[in-house]
Amino acid sequence: MAEQITEQYLVAALRDKLQAETVEVTDVSGGCGQAFTAIIVSPQFSGLNSLKRHRLVNAALREEIKNIHAWSAKCHTPEEWAKESNKSVDTTAVTV
Repeated sequence: MAEQITEQYLVAALRDKLQAETVEVTDVSGGCGQAFTAIIVSPQFSGLNSLKRHRLVNAALREEIKNIHAWSAKCHTPEEWAKESNKSVDTTAVTV
């Protein structure tokens, strides 16, 4: 992979490889494509501890990570993300 890694490229790769529902990637290297932070929400993280989630992400981005100087990811299940975002997973719930 000789081309520069971009936020958009990483978002597309994570959505495709992890069936991620929500992906937010930020280039924190001043635009040079060498350092990124990410929030990844995927049902594939269900039942996995933090270490296993990060290993899954690193395996999915194995080739890309070779060209990145710094990578930080926060990995959530959809249920965890909904709770953290103060959203309800049960969209049929009615408040009276």
